[in-house]
Amino acid sequence: HVQLEESGGGSVQAGGSLILSCAASGYITSRYCMGWFRQAPGKEREGVARIWNRGSYWTYYDDSVKGRFAVSLDKAENTLLLQMTGLKRDDTATYYCALDPSCERLALGAATSWGQGTQVTVS
Repeated sequence: HVQLEESGGGSVQAGGSLILSCAASGYITSRYCMGWFRQAPGKEREGVARIWNRGSYWTYYDDSVKGRFAVSLDKAENTLLLQMTGLKRDDTATYYCALDPSCERLALGAATSWGQGTQVTVS
């Protein structure tokens, strides 16, 4: 069983920056996929970015955050980071961290492990 704990959310003005962190603990396979999802009030949850640890790292970003967000993984610490810059009001949402041995399953929003979420508010 994997536990995920997000931190780093908060309130920021448009154009500002935040860094989200997700610490993973428990039984983690040697190769896995981690990602960030977000859900705004009244909207469906959407994938933001993911990173696949398969020896080397492969990343994917939703078009809405390309060039503004950067996902990275500290494998030694099993910590996922999301550096968010140029924040827009549309980025306001609860951000969730997810982990799954399968990137395909994670991309579908069906990851086996999820964090509780951290709120990001852009005004």
